[in-house]
Amino acid sequence: MIRGFALASVLIAGLVGMNRATAAQWQINELHYQRGTLAAPTFAGGTQSDTDILTLQHASGWDFGDLFFFADYLDDRHPDGFNDGDLYSELYLNISLGKLADTTVGAGPINDIGLLAGINYSKEARVRKYLPGIRLSWDLPGFAFFNTDFTLYFDDSTGVAGGGAPAESNSYMIDLNGAYPFTVGKQRFSIEGHGEYIAERDNEFGQTVHDWILLQPQFRYDLGHTLWNTPDRLFVGVEWQYWHNKLGEKETEDNVLQALVVLRL
Repeated sequence: MIRGFALASVLIAGLVGMNRATAAQWQINELHYQRGTLAAPTFAGGTQSDTDILTLQHASGWDFGDLFFFADYLDDRHPDGFNDGDLYSELYLNISLGKLADTTVGAGPINDIGLLAGINYSKEARVRKYLPGIRLSWDLPGFAFFNTDFTLYFDDSTGVAGGGAPAESNSYMIDLNGAYPFTVGKQRFSIEGHGEYIAERDNEFGQTVHDWILLQPQFRYDLGHTLWNTPDRLFVGVEWQYWHNKLGEKETEDNVLQALVVLRL
């Protein structure tokens, strides 16, 4: 755990340094803790296990677009070859055509179009995916942001021969992501997160990896604002994880609320 999070911390420090060098306009760094009962796929016994997830998350805007990165450390305390101290991370770089052209690129509620480049990596499974695509940014009432991402889903994993999960054929992804802050009286809340669809593909043994839907919205309460009049620092709430055909396996599904604590650094 310490080694994986040290690597993630170094990467975030590098991102922060890059932002300074390229005139970052804003940045948000957060530490998340989640706990809930998640399903393991059948190859790992198909059991339900209480799972701890510790996340480092970074988001920033800069002169030519924005960047998002997170690293999860997952441990279900059940030695079954799944979530046994795994490190999973994703990084997305969005190049804003509107910022490059210094004008609005889009029409109607679409206020920007971006060129997107992403990478997903799982240390335990030795999985690596590349996700080139486009982003549509929407101007929707009340939302801090709302995006629709369309990407390809290219596999560059080591496969079974490399000691990892089976390599897969290429596919595509559609992802919706956004944040909606709101208040009730003097209390501050937000609903934020994403939902993705990844299309069906085959693994290296010719078996079908079924398409999946993964929803991960968070409901946050700004506890720091209530207790110490310090907004946007300490949040508590829940994350709902709904994962249909988890990891492409028809027999596996998550539909669970996870306890959530967020510290904004």
